[in-house]
Amino acid sequence: MIDSWPTLVLNGKLRWTEELAAIARSARPLLAADGGANALARLGLRPQSVIGDLDSISTPTRTWLGEARMIHRPDQERTDFEKALDYAFVELCVARIKVLGALGSRADHTIGNLGVVAQQARGRDLVLRDDRQEILATAQALTLEALPGEIWSFWTFDPGVRVSIEGVRWPVENEVVNAGGRSSISNESVGDEVRVIPSGGAVMVCRNIRGNTR
Repeated sequence: MIDSWPTLVLNGKLRWTEELAAIARSARPLLAADGGANALARLGLRPQSVIGDLDSISTPTRTWLGEARMIHRPDQERTDFEKALDYAFVELCVARIKVLGALGSRADHTIGNLGVVAQQARGRDLVLRDDRQEILATAQALTLEALPGEIWSFWTFDPGVRVSIEGVRWPVENEVVNAGGRSSISNESVGDEVRVIPSGGAVMVCRNIRGNTR
């Protein structure tokens, strides 16, 4: 059963699996960041709002949706992803959001999106999803559901952050797992929980969900 998460669709590479399409269809609310509306239009889904500078949404999609759904945010100091998150969390007051289309497109966009998630560090309340993985960032101790044998990866963008990781095949105890040095890539869960304890900043957590049935 798909939980009705608020969902935001970005303009990145997105393969619509049955599960991802079900997430979008059940979303309350369903939002798009600029050209993410084009991906939703291919499913016949109308987002409640389209947020951004609106330079990537196609003319046919914009016409189909109507101008009332367009939330024009023209400033170039923030990405459309940042603008859409601000709209969702601040203006709509959603408590959590799932983001589709943030991964697997241009490397610079993917890195930028991961940086936004690290800066927000909202834990389970801000999750990036695609057909293979889910990614979040937390600056607080967090216990996450797992299945034995899943592949998990952990890293930080700040070498000043130290991290402890429990419930994995190769535990980490108060160590630096910076992306530019020794990260914890392709670790493996050994039970039904993984616990992450960062100190001094945010740690990125990536769960490989390919093959999961739940």
